[in-house]
Amino acid sequence: MAYWLLKSEADTWSWDQQKAEGRNGAEWGGVRNFQARNNMRAMKKGDFGFFYHTGGEKRVVGIVKVVKEAHPESTDPTGQWDCVDVASVSDLPRPVTLTEIKAEPKLKSMVLVRNPRLSVQPVTEAEWRKICAMSGLAEPP
Repeated sequence: MAYWLLKSEADTWSWDQQKAEGRNGAEWGGVRNFQARNNMRAMKKGDFGFFYHTGGEKRVVGIVKVVKEAHPESTDPTGQWDCVDVASVSDLPRPVTLTEIKAEPKLKSMVLVRNPRLSVQPVTEAEWRKICAMSGLAEPP
């Protein structure tokens, strides 16, 4: 199993919208970056990811699960871009901000800290557990 972080503008696709999609989830579409696309191609069904609000919030707000592996994005007429489908798993008890992540020495090598613009990025197991602990989540998936 692998862990990921998926970023979205709250006014474009919010955590509440993601949760409303239920257990079937929704396409994680609109990604137009080759590295982010390749990260989605590496995702496997059952992998977990953090749902991260960008923009003014800049914080991890929830956990999603990959429910369908990479496939052509339905809204891409070029056929060049892939996406995965993700479903919400749980809210974080307390959102974890980018400021808090940057202040945590154990997260200094995290992709989010080193390359904050990448919209879909890997997260190590240690980083996953640390952010879950920072949020107050007792039993991380």
